[in-house]
Amino acid sequence: MSDPSFFKSPRPASLAEIAAWTGAKLVDETRARYTVSNVAPLDTAGPEDIAFLDNQKYAGQLAATRAGACLVHPRFAARVPDGVAVLETVEPYRAYATVVGKFYPAGLRLEGAYGDKDLVSQHATIHPTARLEPGVTVEPGAVIGARVEIGQGTVIGANAVIGHDVRIGRNCYVGANSTIIYSLIGNRVILHPGVRIGQDGFGFAMGPKGHQKVPQIGRVIIQDDVEIGANSTIDRGASRDTVIGEGSKIDNLVQIGHNVTVGRHCIIVSQAGVSGSTTLGDFVVIAGQAGLIGHLTIGAGTQIGAQAGVEGSLPPGSRVLGSPAKPFMEFAREVAALKRLVKRRKSDDQPADAKGANRDG
Repeated sequence: MSDPSFFKSPRPASLAEIAAWTGAKLVDETRARYTVSNVAPLDTAGPEDIAFLDNQKYAGQLAATRAGACLVHPRFAARVPDGVAVLETVEPYRAYATVVGKFYPAGLRLEGAYGDKDLVSQHATIHPTARLEPGVTVEPGAVIGARVEIGQGTVIGANAVIGHDVRIGRNCYVGANSTIIYSLIGNRVILHPGVRIGQDGFGFAMGPKGHQKVPQIGRVIIQDDVEIGANSTIDRGASRDTVIGEGSKIDNLVQIGHNVTVGRHCIIVSQAGVSGSTTLGDFVVIAGQAGLIGHLTIGAGTQIGAQAGVEGSLPPGSRVLGSPAKPFMEFAREVAALKRLVKRRKSDDQPADAKGANRDG
């Protein structure tokens, strides 16, 4: 069986070019003409590869790497083996991302299942009132509803469903089997396969006579440069809009409830959930499996740890962990105290002769 390559091999680039792309400092300028032709991890890189180090955890791999060149923070530069060209930068991972993007530009523009560009499949269903700018790709099985508008360079994947009156900007990617209804979407937005945008929020007037459905008449607004991972869901607002702010990145399997406002450049990691009418400030980070109840205000720059259960609003710059969530240092002290208590309890439970033996030992 053949071994397919999904990305075209890059042309070699000199270290001078890479320094110019990234702003990194080439420590030995005599290596400026040395070329590399690929990127690779430290432990597998060879003389034609460039690697990077951004984490002390992998310093051991740096010492043994056979890479031709390495992007490193200045504090690690002295640990780079002889023969490996050093490119110093205070942001090695960002520099590495730049190099990968230069080597593999196709990796920055997601393609549909068929890999075709600027193609409107005859097997797609497009309402006659929909307006698609030139250069839109629509793959087989996609359904585009009445009065939809889609901007140039956008890819609509196979079997995606775009509901009536939806607006999608330019250079977006809508993955296969996604659904988008009651939504306005900006430019350069990436929606991975299976994303659900704009469905009903979970709204019911509950009582002894039963749970009466509350019509959800808001929208979802997704601003520019947002990325939403596979099988995540964003409910439309009940009486106002659900908003995902510019540049925010949402992982796979995330639930965003109705009326939520996510600020700019937030990070929400897999299996997290944000309940209705909660507001996140800019640059908030929510780690995996964390949950937030509704009607909270989370201040800008707050960091919420994995599996945290947030029950109250948080001021800007908070760092919380645990369930119920509490300040990180308080949580750490409680964990340490619990460990000491368990250790003491184990010691107290030992038989007297065992304690004596331990002392004698």
